Amino acid sequence: MDMLVEAGDPVTAFAGDADPGLSAGLAYLVDELAHGVIVATTQGRMLHASQPARHELSRRRILFISEGRLMACTPEGAHVLQEALAKVAEGKRSLVELVAPSGPGLTLALLPLKGGSSRSPRAAILLARASVCDSLMLCFFARNHGLTSTEEQVLGILCQGSSAPQVAQQLKVAVSTVRSHVRSMCAKTRSSGVRELINRVAVLPPIAPPFRHEPMH
Repeated sequence: MDMLVEAGDPVTAFAGDADPGLSAGLAYLVDELAHGVIVATTQGRMLHASQPARHELSRRRILFISEGRLMACTPEGAHVLQEALAKVAEGKRSLVELVAPSGPGLTLALLPLKGGSSRSPRAAILLARASVCDSLMLCFFARNHGLTSTEEQVLGILCQGSSAPQVAQQLKVAVSTVRSHVRSMCAKTRSSGVRELINRVAVLPPIAPPFRHEPMH
């Protein structure tokens, strides 16, 4: 398996992007998800990448495409990816984390796909979401529950793991003001507290963010 680390081509078009084994409906569906989805052979040949996956690949932080093949940016990442794809070839699932040269890493779930030939089994590679709270679904959640724009902003920062004092510092307001917003949001959403409120946002359907889509109505 020649999963080599090398300087690759920019992500513009994949040689195997129009794989006939993938229906147009399924390809459209995975494009709508916030999770990046890649379909590749266990030798690393690219068959399909959803829009969020293309966005991640184009950044060339951890993974990229070279001559139609999925590549890792570091030797360590290449080894981890190669081992995970080998497990898929044996019908096994894997959860791996690839470390970036700088910045946060990327967690991947690799699953065997049925339907590929025995000579070239396929892997579904699911990329972790960039954040717990996607802006599109946060906006939709806020609109559904009648949150103000300020409350939506506070909720978004809380979902990033910030405490009430940290939110107050970022927005340059008093902590009591932030807590007042939290009480208002909990009342409007019928949440027992900030933890339940954040959890409700975290488990919203993972729809891709708005820069790729028309606003939801």
